[in-house]
Amino acid sequence: MHLKDRRTFLMPHRGKHQHKMQLVAKTDDAPALSLERFESLRQTRALNPPVSGLEPYAGPWTRAEVTHLLRRTLFGATQEDVTFFAGLDLNQSVAILLDSTYTPPAPPVNDYNSSDFTDPDIPFGQSWVDAFYNPEAEGYRIESLRAWWLRRMMNHERNIREKMTLFWYNHIPVQFSQVFSGGHLYRYQENLRSHALGNFKELVRAVTIDPAMLFFLNGYVNSVYAPDENYAREIQELFVIGKDLPQYYTEDDVKAAARLLTGWRIGTNFTSYFDPNAHDKQDKQFSAFYGNRLIKGKAGVAGGPAELDEFLDMLFDHNEAARFVCRKLYRFFVYHGIDAQTEQQVIAPLADIFRSNNYDILPVLETLFKSAHFFDVLNRGAIIKSPLDEVVGYLRQMKINLPGAADLTDTFYMCYVLNFLLNDLMQIPGDPPNVAGWQAYYQKPVLDKLWINSSTLPRRGQINEYLLFVGLYGANNVAQANVLEFTKSLTNPGDPDQLISEVHGLLLGLPVSADVAAYHKSILLSNLPSAYYWTLAWDAYLANPDDAILKGEVENRLKILYHVIIQSEEYQLA
Repeated sequence: MHLKDRRTFLMPHRGKHQHKMQLVAKTDDAPALSLERFESLRQTRALNPPVSGLEPYAGPWTRAEVTHLLRRTLFGATQEDVTFFAGLDLNQSVAILLDSTYTPPAPPVNDYNSSDFTDPDIPFGQSWVDAFYNPEAEGYRIESLRAWWLRRMMNHERNIREKMTLFWYNHIPVQFSQVFSGGHLYRYQENLRSHALGNFKELVRAVTIDPAMLFFLNGYVNSVYAPDENYAREIQELFVIGKDLPQYYTEDDVKAAARLLTGWRIGTNFTSYFDPNAHDKQDKQFSAFYGNRLIKGKAGVAGGPAELDEFLDMLFDHNEAARFVCRKLYRFFVYHGIDAQTEQQVIAPLADIFRSNNYDILPVLETLFKSAHFFDVLNRGAIIKSPLDEVVGYLRQMKINLPGAADLTDTFYMCYVLNFLLNDLMQIPGDPPNVAGWQAYYQKPVLDKLWINSSTLPRRGQINEYLLFVGLYGANNVAQANVLEFTKSLTNPGDPDQLISEVHGLLLGLPVSADVAAYHKSILLSNLPSAYYWTLAWDAYLANPDDAILKGEVENRLKILYHVIIQSEEYQLA
């Protein structure tokens, strides 16, 4: 199933709930949210940028700091997450978030069999990741993988691994729509996930000879008889060195790298191998940018791997390799803009840490997340949420649970709809627009503002509205925001002032004015004059949770309140 077939695939499954999708499908009449306050804050920040650096953060450790840390490192900070980390100190919290212990998750299974298609090779409920290539089934397996990845983000543990998997996928992507093999794509993703908190140099080596990458950037046809420069260029320009310097690698460096990388082939059982007969055994001369490094040509089955290791050593010996990746990390986790002061006080020392630790990523992340600069007030609420942060964070925070293993078909379909919506917001998992990743992470000077336009901004609000008031429908299940359970998780939901304050701190990237808080409180009180009107209604519901009238009263008030909050400008920020 190719990407262009996704809308066709979706239509037959709507059935009797097709009308419910129209709430999301209509965008023309939706009120457009503005980001005027956000733009004003950015202008102020540009005039008075943070002066903090990588010195350890020594300020208060309150729920505000906890929430800021979790917004950037997890997909949505749930109330339970904030409460858990608020009971720890900063050092303990970062240690848990960066725990590198890794147990591979159970692989995706055949959850896509239906009256429209039945996988002839894999029974329903069994994993397809080792199945032989089947052109009729691969599209469904790829959508199963995409749905599985979405659920990994929704149900991730209290650590950064899933967020880092997305970071590396954006940094060194392959496109699901181009590598039409579910088995290869699954292994590529697990390659990134298993290396996510490990050594960057080892990750680049593993990716270079990964079958999915060999196919995606034509490495599998790169031969001494016809050198292909695709991967040779991208590993320098996009993956390791970049083009931030006034002078960088040369075209001759690309040609030399292409010759060095000849001979790698895609084998059976989702593996790759080196064919010495297809390898260029001549010497490879590189430019002054790389210190005029000469890599001697080598023959035999060990020749290609040895030359690859020397080539990677050459790339990573260049100081710009560490700085380039640290800038990408900074834009992903801290702020889109890097001025001269940030380059000197944050990027350069982070790069020194990266190099001195032989490109292990953990010391870099640990230093960054414990720094005064990370917690600087000017870096809070300073990033526009990516579509995945927006949608997955909302699913997690508002306790929208899919049926899971209890109904694989409905779970697959619901994930398919969510990915369909994410595609409309310009960030469908597995398919960035090109080999450079999603433009909002690299296209200067706009960067994260690219997530927002006249179509995607109202669309964001409508998707959240749809999940709040309607929900995702399968054949047997509905998944929608559980406002009662979300509210019960708060510290003192019977107190309207405390409820409003806590919800604002959890859901909004920036604090709101007293007038806005008062307006939100009036919604909760249905414009009645005293706070106890809400307290009485909430306590009555808790005492009689099966009473449909009492339940409906508090549920309706909460839905209207949360609807107003998630439609605000501040909700778009992290």
